[in-house]
Amino acid sequence: MDEVRNESKKLLLVGNPNVGKSALFTRITGVHAVSSNYPGTTVGFLEGWLRRSGDVWRVIDVPGAYTLSPTNEAEEVAERMVNEGADVAVLVLDATALERNLFLAFQTMERRLPVIIALNMVDEARHKGIAIDVAKLESALGVPVVPIVAISGEGIKALVVRIPEARAAD
Repeated sequence: MDEVRNESKKLLLVGNPNVGKSALFTRITGVHAVSSNYPGTTVGFLEGWLRRSGDVWRVIDVPGAYTLSPTNEAEEVAERMVNEGADVAVLVLDATALERNLFLAFQTMERRLPVIIALNMVDEARHKGIAIDVAKLESALGVPVVPIVAISGEGIKALVVRIPEARAAD
């Protein structure tokens, strides 16, 4: 297992609290997760593994944060994890509160990490009459955007397939 850890790529799941990061984490890693506290803190996070097309990804469910300018211990940990870098950051955004979620997304993209956006809860957005043009959003942000419903699994396969397309925003 140590050999796999050394050859793995690092994937961060980043987002506001209650946007479905943990549901997505469970969908892409299965039940094989390790719960840990970030060194020197009481803030916990989950770590698991995703294997796809010969690649092994170390998946980290970053503590929920509203900003990378920390106002609490969870946000301090989130900031440190993002600043430590990763091969890919999956930004999990709530489609029903997109404007509020974009603040953290922009801060993360400013770090120049390769990013892909998981636009979660698109089913709830539809029920609320919220229509999001995913192609326009992808074009405006300059990074891949994949609509998903983490709870049901809708769009998860498409998200995993598109992870290699993650890129730093222009």
